[in-house]
Amino acid sequence: MIPPVPDPARLREHIVRLRRVLVLAAVAAALVPATAGTSAASATTPHDRHDRHDRREPVRFATFNASLNRSAEGRLVADLSNRDNAQARVIAEIVQRAAPDVLLVNEFDYDAAGRAARLFQDNYLSVGQNGARPISYRYRYTAPSNTGLPSGFDLNNDGRVAATPGTPGYGDDSLGFGEFPGQYGMVVYSKYPIGDVRTFQRFRWKDMPGAALPDDPATPAPADWYTPEELDVVRLSSKSHWDVPVRVGGDGRGDDVHFLVSHPTPPTFDGAEDRNGRRNHDEIRFWADYVSPARGGYIRDDRGRRGGLRPGAQFVVAGDLNADPADGDSYDGAVHQLLRSPRIDARSAPASDGAPEAAALQAGANAAHRGDPRYDTADFADTAPGNLRADYVLPSKGLGVRGGGVFWPRQADPLSRLTGVYPFPSSDHRLVWLDIRP
Repeated sequence: MIPPVPDPARLREHIVRLRRVLVLAAVAAALVPATAGTSAASATTPHDRHDRHDRREPVRFATFNASLNRSAEGRLVADLSNRDNAQARVIAEIVQRAAPDVLLVNEFDYDAAGRAARLFQDNYLSVGQNGARPISYRYRYTAPSNTGLPSGFDLNNDGRVAATPGTPGYGDDSLGFGEFPGQYGMVVYSKYPIGDVRTFQRFRWKDMPGAALPDDPATPAPADWYTPEELDVVRLSSKSHWDVPVRVGGDGRGDDVHFLVSHPTPPTFDGAEDRNGRRNHDEIRFWADYVSPARGGYIRDDRGRRGGLRPGAQFVVAGDLNADPADGDSYDGAVHQLLRSPRIDARSAPASDGAPEAAALQAGANAAHRGDPRYDTADFADTAPGNLRADYVLPSKGLGVRGGGVFWPRQADPLSRLTGVYPFPSSDHRLVWLDIRP
């Protein structure tokens, strides 16, 4: 059969429409974030529940201190360059079984080229582990950390300036504790586009009004642990604070949810001056001020833009905050600054069955804890401080919480092999998630 000859006018109209589609596609591709900290990963796999772009399904936000830090610069890249690193395989399986849509990974060494973040996706997350389905993130974000950056000052007041990696006291004299630049860094993985990120790595501690600066107990002057010259360089964030806007609409045109991520320093490893405890407190306070329009005016990001989050914006605060509401060594109830914030819905605390079982079996400091062990997220030393709730996913009020949990199976569960007991096959922290419907 001879095909009919197309009408010339219709053919021209079809060509014009086709050209318009191609132009729109090119514009959409150009809008994909291309900052130094972001890169595209492989396409999502068929099992991804968001392939259908169903806005009725909640978005799973998660945080995981994965302990993927290494003792030397470049070692994490080397470990992830093949597919046989035992710890990375276990971490990847936990992520695959929890299947978060947006994930913060704490204690993930930073490298400027983002190689470690890409290799973890390509060699571990994209490969099914022990029958778990592969998981793929189209977007990721990583940026420099204050850890291991030399300050040029004697910040721990031991009488010497440790300015060379590998020398005693180098980590304590750095802008954030670390034995090399980027150790204990962070990375965000997302199935949704990432917008214009604000970072606050260089925000100085002294620029926070009413900062809880540490005091040298050997002198009568207040808040004088650091000299004026040191306060000119000492930064608030021990790693960094990031505001990562995530466009959660399946069609790429949905509302932004600001993923507010950080990893405050542990409130320990110091002396009577409590410099780490006070810093932890103010690192947590930063987000409480940032989401409160009346209190965030002093904040300045790394590009010089002032102010906190705009009123009415949706957000999720996430990270290893190193602060328990009832137990541990926090300064002045640090995490209550978020849990009691009028802008945050803290009613849905993720829990597990494995945490109370572990607290009972391990006993020690756990037996004297005041907090409910169901909400513990970290398996710390049984002598002190015991297991704690250290990791949080905290949504803004108005976001609908549809469930959540802590990946901490009971010992009878076959998946308990992924968390284990010390020495841990994965991390001493547990992945924590909330399902949220923006």
